[in-house]
Amino acid sequence: MSNFIVRKVAVLGAGVMGAQIAAHCINAKVPVVLFDLPAKEGPKNGIVLKAIDNLRKLSPAPLGAPELASLIEPANYEEDLAKLKECDLVIEAIAERMDWKHDLYAKVGAAIGPGAIFATNTSGLSITELSKGLDAALLPRFCGVHFFNPPRYMHLVELIPTGHTDPAILDRLEAFLTTVLGKGVVRAKDTPNFIGNRVGVFGLLSAMIEAEKFGLTYDVVDDLTGAKLGRAKSGTFRTGDVVGLDTLAHVIKTMEDYLPDDPFAAHYGTPPVLAGLIKQGALGQKTGAGFFRKQGKAILRLDPAKGEYVPADGKADDAIVRILKNKDAGQRLRALRETGHPQAQFLWAILRDTFQYIAVHLADIAQTARDVDFAMRWGFGHGVGPFELWQQAGWLDVAQWVADDIAAGKTLSNVPLPAWVTSGPVAERGGVHVPEGSWNPTAGRFDARSDLPVYRRQVFRASLAGEGIVPLAAGQTVFEDEAIRLWTLDRPGLDDVLVASFKTKMHTISPGVTLGLLRAVDLAEERYRGLVIWNPGEPFSAGADLQGIVPLFMSGGVQAIAPEEERLQQLMLRLRYAQVPTVAALAGMALGGGCELSVYCARRVAHFETYLGLVEVGVGLIPGGGGLTYLARRAAEEHALAPETSLLLFLKKYALQAATAQVSKSAVEARHMGYLLEGDPIVFNVHEVLYTAIREAQALHDAGWRAPWKQAFAAAGAEGIATLTSQLVNMRDGGFISEYDFHLGRAIAEILCGGQVEAGSLVDEQWVMALERQTFMSLLGQFKTQERIMAMMQTGKPLRN
Repeated sequence: MSNFIVRKVAVLGAGVMGAQIAAHCINAKVPVVLFDLPAKEGPKNGIVLKAIDNLRKLSPAPLGAPELASLIEPANYEEDLAKLKECDLVIEAIAERMDWKHDLYAKVGAAIGPGAIFATNTSGLSITELSKGLDAALLPRFCGVHFFNPPRYMHLVELIPTGHTDPAILDRLEAFLTTVLGKGVVRAKDTPNFIGNRVGVFGLLSAMIEAEKFGLTYDVVDDLTGAKLGRAKSGTFRTGDVVGLDTLAHVIKTMEDYLPDDPFAAHYGTPPVLAGLIKQGALGQKTGAGFFRKQGKAILRLDPAKGEYVPADGKADDAIVRILKNKDAGQRLRALRETGHPQAQFLWAILRDTFQYIAVHLADIAQTARDVDFAMRWGFGHGVGPFELWQQAGWLDVAQWVADDIAAGKTLSNVPLPAWVTSGPVAERGGVHVPEGSWNPTAGRFDARSDLPVYRRQVFRASLAGEGIVPLAAGQTVFEDEAIRLWTLDRPGLDDVLVASFKTKMHTISPGVTLGLLRAVDLAEERYRGLVIWNPGEPFSAGADLQGIVPLFMSGGVQAIAPEEERLQQLMLRLRYAQVPTVAALAGMALGGGCELSVYCARRVAHFETYLGLVEVGVGLIPGGGGLTYLARRAAEEHALAPETSLLLFLKKYALQAATAQVSKSAVEARHMGYLLEGDPIVFNVHEVLYTAIREAQALHDAGWRAPWKQAFAAAGAEGIATLTSQLVNMRDGGFISEYDFHLGRAIAEILCGGQVEAGSLVDEQWVMALERQTFMSLLGQFKTQERIMAMMQTGKPLRN
């Protein structure tokens, strides 16, 4: 067990969660066997086969690519229990019925291998109660593992032990979940609904109660509690619809049934409006109606007084929006509390209710305040955890405001704040998070982070307010200006690779970034084993800095931009032909110039949720930083490996991608699109991307890195341009692209084919880049392109003109 490796996983239950957990294991290249009951008619594995087929159709997609579904092995409990012996991890994910789970454990227990971990994916049932009846040999290997829905996208997984669980089992499972599946693991105590659902569902109940008190409709509440509050854009009630109102009611009932003595127990009943919707079969998004209903393109909201759906056009008041934009958390919360507007009073009330709740229950549900904050950030889409917000706003000030409201009878319970809130180390240090750790109320100390070996790969772990971790202030600075920082890590073994990080908004590529990267290549060749381009947070890069282009254009016209365009292309070739390996460390969006930057590096290390694409047509341009040159060369390379296939077949795929601004929906799809290559690692935990990229640069260097030869490649020429243009004509005439999109697509086709040369002519990168540059400059002078650029800058959305 010391070298525990999960070679194969079994998932018991092919419902919504079970099938999607299996899908995410397949994303991570972990073989999976998916079990369910034998079908009463047709093939015995019919239930599982239907669930696997459904994975291809779901949105958001649970798989990195639809064809991965075929890799899930179907099984049933009648014929295939012997397959459990092959599995190192068995995850039960059937319906939330204690008796059903116990019946299943009795059926499968003896078939589980002697070294395997057995885990239940429950959203809130007692793990200790579930463990009763398990064989003595299996008991130490049993625990709770609560994935949040949808498992591919939700970072949070809660690990819950019983009193019999072997601690080493939890460590091994945490390592697997963290690195292989890319999750953020929080260890919860075995209490009803654990941490995330306990706090999150209380927050939803509070929002429903306070919204009714202040007379706010569901659409207004969602606008107030979504992105404007720094939370998931779905807000409160839409989140309920997405989760499923029956699921939500189940979690509420768990609190009602198992927490009768809780000081907030009076509010744990299912709200009448929620019960009414469930009775009608309106379970949210999966049934087409819940708190909201879509009618054509219109969104309607439930009016509970009328019992019917009405237009959902309510918004946050401008005055409240201005308060929420204040970056000072203390001023923001004070203004909400002191402003008489019902929307402000509502927001203060739900924040205050949560502050009181997490303080009262911290010792019951979690080891430290860190676990609560990460559970809410990773499981409920909060940009800042509730303890973090409290601390940022001024710990003792907020504590006093909450205490005053408790005394005035404004809160949902009259239970006072625990003594540790206002006296002792927390009060003295100004909050629950300090550089040495987070507050553990049971032990009365600040506990440091887990030091499991798996976390050594996370150079910068997810940070909390108060810990003092600032990635761009870490390490040793080699060069820094307003656009870029060149630096090295101060960790032995990782300090011999230069790292370049952008300081621009959305990590756009400004003229300053271009100059900084040219300098970085020079420095890396002189002193280091490689160069890694990595940006803290997401996106990797949103592309060219449009805000920087416009002043240049206004002052000097198209010609003022020409030198910057040529310098950007020079940078791409400099990265490709550097005498040290260059590695792009990718996470989030890598669009336009960000995509171009990555494909010209020697390697890419990509987080699974990396979305690459050449999207310049959205602003009326063509990829001008070498993107089309890369695709032309890539098509020629693929053709050389399969000379029996026409070069045009490869070019058609790339022309369509660029002409329609296609963006990959995962790193796996980016590989299919040619933006990632087979040798480019895909990493599942975003916090491990930098470490892996540095190691990749070091490995390439130690293997005797040499830049590729500068070689000419075959062009499709005028014949290819005509063929690709005919495809664009069909798209235009069919209404799939506009007339100006056709014009841009025609320009893309000409560049990809190497211009008006004979088919089969040899061209080089400089030749094709010159075509790119010429076309890019001419498009900048076009009125429709200028319209698209201005629309993108003003609205953030592409204009189709």
